[in-house]
Amino acid sequence: MHLDHKAGDKLYVDFAGEKLSITDKESGEIIEVEVFVAILGASQLTYVEAVASQQKEDFIAACEDALHYYGGVPSAIVPDNLKAAVTKSNRYEPTLNETFADFADHYATTILPARAYRPRDKALVEGAVKIMYSRIYAPVRKVTYHTLAELNTAIKEALEVHNSQPLKGRNYSRRLQFEEVERETLSPLPALRYEFKKQHQATVMKNGHVCLGVDKHYYSVPYRFIGKKVKILYSRSNMEVYYHYERIAMHKRIKSPYSYTTDKDHLATTHRFMTEWTPDRFLEWASSIHEDVRLYILKILDRKQHPEQAYRSCVGILSFAKKAGNERLTSACRRALGYGLYNYKTIQQILENKMDQYEDSLFADELPMPNHDNIRGEDYYK
Repeated sequence: MHLDHKAGDKLYVDFAGEKLSITDKESGEIIEVEVFVAILGASQLTYVEAVASQQKEDFIAACEDALHYYGGVPSAIVPDNLKAAVTKSNRYEPTLNETFADFADHYATTILPARAYRPRDKALVEGAVKIMYSRIYAPVRKVTYHTLAELNTAIKEALEVHNSQPLKGRNYSRRLQFEEVERETLSPLPALRYEFKKQHQATVMKNGHVCLGVDKHYYSVPYRFIGKKVKILYSRSNMEVYYHYERIAMHKRIKSPYSYTTDKDHLATTHRFMTEWTPDRFLEWASSIHEDVRLYILKILDRKQHPEQAYRSCVGILSFAKKAGNERLTSACRRALGYGLYNYKTIQQILENKMDQYEDSLFADELPMPNHDNIRGEDYYK
């Protein structure tokens, strides 16, 4: 039957049956390449591109190039039932390739696969392929090309001649009809081009990270997913982690091996606190209690050889503010400063033995002996 195509409605895409070829400059080997053809339903403006294969990466890239050639997005794309587009054929609701469906979502269009073994569903592109054999293949085959880029440059020149020629029996060309009828009906292109995504399965490690095997780089996920099997989708610039179709993490892709990319919001509360340990943080915390506490913490930070050792001591000392109160901790730090002893155990003993509560005059005359399991006393020797 005759079909009236609505402007901006459908873009028909297919691969030509006959292939073109390029010649390796060094070995002289002739390499066959696939030819992708796309045509808009209403204006019949055609796009042709040579690609290395019919694999989904090349197929999707060619579809994207076609959309940018037209300068807009139609309401639907009609592909054949090739594996790059359709995972499982069905007369009523075929299963789309997951990556191709993601591409369609990015460009806000719909995929309407033609029925299997029904070339009439895509008669327009079938006819376009036959025309390409005489309009494109004939002039292109007269020259030897060494790269896909060279071949596609020649195809583009022949294609412009084809699109600019008047249609048979009419006084206008495909290009003119496109500009007048169809260009304005296409949806605008998104700001960014689609990035082809690959998949990787991984198990979240006990440290709350997953490894992207191709780069050997580790990325954080929320700690509640530790031990779970997740799916990673990654492109040239980003990586996303999914658990049961829910995206649980997203990071910029970094290709440095054996290193970690961590989002602090993914960490458990205790782990997040440890990652935020800095001298300024502890000094600010101590200052909120008293200046003497800040001075004591500063002495600890200056004297400890390893930063983490100093940070652990600081956490222990400052936590006494909740147990004993700010006033007692301040008195303990003031007395410890007088001793010239800067560590956690000194503050602990002062507070446990209530030495912070002694008056300075009494303490100056006689220093009470602290209780300790290792101090035997005079009764031990009787």
